Amino acid sequence: MNPGSLHPPERHARGRMFDNSFLEFFSRVHPAAPFVLWVPIALTLPGWALWTGLTTWSALASMAPLGFVSWQATEYFAHKKLFHWTGIGPISRRFHDIVHGFHHRYPDDPQRLVMPLAVSISIGVLVGGALWLLDAPKVTVPWFTGFLGGYLFYDFMHWSTHFRAPLTRWGRIMRAHHMAHHFADVDKNFGISHRWVDALFGTKLERHVSRDK
Repeated sequence: MNPGSLHPPERHARGRMFDNSFLEFFSRVHPAAPFVLWVPIALTLPGWALWTGLTTWSALASMAPLGFVSWQATEYFAHKKLFHWTGIGPISRRFHDIVHGFHHRYPDDPQRLVMPLAVSISIGVLVGGALWLLDAPKVTVPWFTGFLGGYLFYDFMHWSTHFRAPLTRWGRIMRAHHMAHHFADVDKNFGISHRWVDALFGTKLERHVSRDK
């Protein structure tokens, strides 16, 4: 069992999260689902804002990268502080299992590699609603576009590192980074689409990567 984990990983296996078939159905998600829903929004939202004059190209060029980086920081802290919080009792342990524990127990389950739509939609509504209250679309729409792009990149990287062999050396580095989190030390390498936040906060565990290819 890895440090900090409640269950040892079971390779090439799937587990049932809920006895209730309705809940079990919605606990799983096809890897393409987030991209089918969010990519059109990520493309049309800034286009609409530019077309209507709500924002400008310069604001998009400056705020979208900031939103992307903001997602990466959010990804790190959500993974470290929320997903790996096991709490002090059976209710919090069950919460941990549902949010993240089952993925660590069954890391090869292809239907639990991207964020369920109910979760991503809820986060999108909360973040979007908070930005709407600021009433500054010139900067908030481009920022949200970058934040959404960062989320989609995260979902793609998580699916990719688990599901397929990497095609580039950078891909092998990122896969080694995440697999070390699963199979070496669950208290390291919380970044999935990046490594810089782990390096910044001292939680990066280096893994050897072959130089071939």
